[in-house]
Amino acid sequence: MAEIESVVIVGGGQAGSQAAQSLRKRGYEGAISLICEEAYPPYQRPPLSKAYLKGELDEDRLYFRPASYYDENNIDLRLGARAETIDRGARKVRLSDGAMITYDRLVIATGSRPRTIPLPGADLKGVMTLRGVDDAKALRDAAAGAASAAVIGGGYIGLEAASALRAMGLSVHVFERMPRLLARVTSPIVSDFYRGFHKEKGAEIHCESDITHLVGENGALSGIALSDGTTVPAQIALIGIGVLPNQEIAAEAGLDCEDGVVVNESCQTSDPLIYAAGDCCRRTVAGYPGTVRLESVHNALEQGERIAAHIAGQDVPATDTPWFWSDQYNVKLQTVGLFNDYTDTVIRGDQDAAKFSVFYYKGDALVAIDAINDPATFMAGRQIFKFGAPLSKEDAQNADVALKDIVKAHKAKSAGA
Repeated sequence: MAEIESVVIVGGGQAGSQAAQSLRKRGYEGAISLICEEAYPPYQRPPLSKAYLKGELDEDRLYFRPASYYDENNIDLRLGARAETIDRGARKVRLSDGAMITYDRLVIATGSRPRTIPLPGADLKGVMTLRGVDDAKALRDAAAGAASAAVIGGGYIGLEAASALRAMGLSVHVFERMPRLLARVTSPIVSDFYRGFHKEKGAEIHCESDITHLVGENGALSGIALSDGTTVPAQIALIGIGVLPNQEIAAEAGLDCEDGVVVNESCQTSDPLIYAAGDCCRRTVAGYPGTVRLESVHNALEQGERIAAHIAGQDVPATDTPWFWSDQYNVKLQTVGLFNDYTDTVIRGDQDAAKFSVFYYKGDALVAIDAINDPATFMAGRQIFKFGAPLSKEDAQNADVALKDIVKAHKAKSAGA
């Protein structure tokens, strides 16, 4: 630890903030610089499409730590500063204000940015994305003076924002190019549930929609034009069609990138002095094929902690099976595992009561669980993956079988062996 005198962290999101905090918790006493492009102290993003958007959460409650924390822990927090280039030979980072910061270890935690939509009218006033605090403020202000909103993209962010906008009293239309909602993150079972659920709440759902252009009047959005000739009125269009990793600074420095900065199990890039974490990086996940880019709070926290341990020369914590969540109205979806490679599904619980779980199997191997308003199954599922407890399809489907007992029996058996 003594030979590492300075750590520079580029990006003040969940991963970068966690790395800085964990370094201090683990006893690292060297210099830490935390470079934040935004003007706000590091903050959590999930509430931006939920409670904060609806005005139910004050801004200071978004912050991971009060601004005083960084002074008290000798963390050089640089707000409104953008890292522009990395000089790997000199081990320096150049900032947008011309400053050069020397590092012994560098952490790239630059996150991701919303995809733009290549349609005529995309530059009209009222066409928006949602990624940061300023975006949420602008959307909330626009919603206060609007009657109807279009959400283009039926993924997590789009549906969370749609539920918030409906709760704010707006008429909402959701447009999705694919045949179903949430197609990239879950199964048709869950997609069908959410389509019906959002329709019950008054949103109009348009799957396999073909938008030709965005209609404007006097420079402001007035509607969404479809290929069938119809125009849906809207004063707001929220674009939620996915994100791109902010990997440019890493790629320009010659680091290996492939839709994300490629890292090993210790979060090191192709340069062992440089780490990457969070939405901007691509990693392997034990038990699943290939590499993935995980856009989740859990991943960011886990990687920030692992980086801090590695830099401090301490044992790197074990990784958990990835988990995620989404809040829409009064329904919470909690997911553990990666469903993409499944062959069979098993349903446990009551779909009509909006309290059920879907278990995904590849052959006889459990690969993921979606739990809808079913936190007990989600928590037990995390334990099943953590300890490798076997779960048959019959037991998964049988609500009379307590999943926590399966975990307990497996742990007892393993201890006896």
